[in-house]
Amino acid sequence: MRPDLASKYDLRVPRYTSYPTAPHFGPQVGAERYRDWLDGIDPFLPLSLYLHIAYCAEMCWFCGCHTKITRQYAPVADYMDCVWREMAMVADALPARMGVRHIHFGGGSPTILSPEDFVRTIDLIRDLYDVAPAAEIAVELDPRTADERYVEAMARAGVTRASIGVQDFDEKVQKAINRIQPYEVTERVIDWLRHFGVPEINIDLVYGLPFQTVDSLLDTVDRAVAFRPSRIALFGYAHVPWMKKHQRLIPDETLPDVPTRWAQYDRATARLEDHGYVQVGLDHFALPDDAMARALAENRLHRNFQGYTTDEAPVLLGFGASGIGSLPQGYVANEGAIHAYKDMIRAGHLATTRGVGLTDEDRLRRSLIERLMCDLSVDLEAVATSFGQSPDHFDAELPALAGLEADGMVIREGRRLRITTDGKPLVRAVAAVFDQYLRTGEQRHSKAV
Repeated sequence: MRPDLASKYDLRVPRYTSYPTAPHFGPQVGAERYRDWLDGIDPFLPLSLYLHIAYCAEMCWFCGCHTKITRQYAPVADYMDCVWREMAMVADALPARMGVRHIHFGGGSPTILSPEDFVRTIDLIRDLYDVAPAAEIAVELDPRTADERYVEAMARAGVTRASIGVQDFDEKVQKAINRIQPYEVTERVIDWLRHFGVPEINIDLVYGLPFQTVDSLLDTVDRAVAFRPSRIALFGYAHVPWMKKHQRLIPDETLPDVPTRWAQYDRATARLEDHGYVQVGLDHFALPDDAMARALAENRLHRNFQGYTTDEAPVLLGFGASGIGSLPQGYVANEGAIHAYKDMIRAGHLATTRGVGLTDEDRLRRSLIERLMCDLSVDLEAVATSFGQSPDHFDAELPALAGLEADGMVIREGRRLRITTDGKPLVRAVAAVFDQYLRTGEQRHSKAV
């Protein structure tokens, strides 16, 4: 990455896992509107489900997720009772028993569940929804809390993909982020996954962490690749201590400066490609025969609240505190405070407290931004006309690309845009040119890389 671009464009812009993005959700969408939207869904559309397990056994100081710490299981069991109730309420609000192609357990830490409750959750989903035989069931897994019984239960329940949180193998970095996870712990869990037949394994890494160097990150990459996971995610640490107070435990002076952060991204990306992984979008890497690499090659890649995905379902239902959903009519988000979420569910109400209805212009720009983020190119005229708009619909924004073009980040040929190699790490900055909401919420976002 060119140092001049690193300093010039390291802006705070959205990650574009939705459009409009979450800071623009508001109270105009609540439980009753969500219920109406559910009832209005085409019953033949496939569903994708996201379950937010909002508890962890220990707080990682780098974490940007919505989670609560507990060492007791009673609060987790109490919470899951409400998640199960919510799943039933949503199923009842739908126009029919609908089909499901993707299920994703995120957190927090799904591995805080007991094996019995994990299996019970999958069984309930199968009771309420028509889960396709080939459905992907993915679980985010913390090796520190997953034991052999849990992994066996995952396999027995039909889990097809485990995403293992590693972040970094360097002991000094682990101490600085309060996540002590020896290499042997990760190795043991991967051995269990393969022994019990969970077919696909992902590993999540993070750059820009305290005390992390280019060399230490490359060592982590090499050690992660040795497990030969089908996918590796390389996320940039988002330091937002004004939003996540526990991040204040990471002193600013321990974080890599902008040039070092960029060098980490550049060198780690090159190392992963040297190991035979295909870069997918901004921060994912997949083996060439993985479904995500194939989707990229065939322009079928998508982006949702979990990041890059092969999930093509037009409806994503989110369950649990702070769970977010996407429907044809718009986006919905649940109450984030766990106690308030549980009170609403136990009172027989859906827990949706904010969201946003989509306009035709929103859908148009969402499509444009998704193609930029996924394909690193877009035909502005083709997108506009596919939504019934004139070919020159985005011409007013073209002058805003002039600086990006001059800096070699994007190439424009008429109304066709292509992100360059130098511009790839900053694709979010290019997408932001077409974001009509950005100026009212830009201070809430993380840096571009």
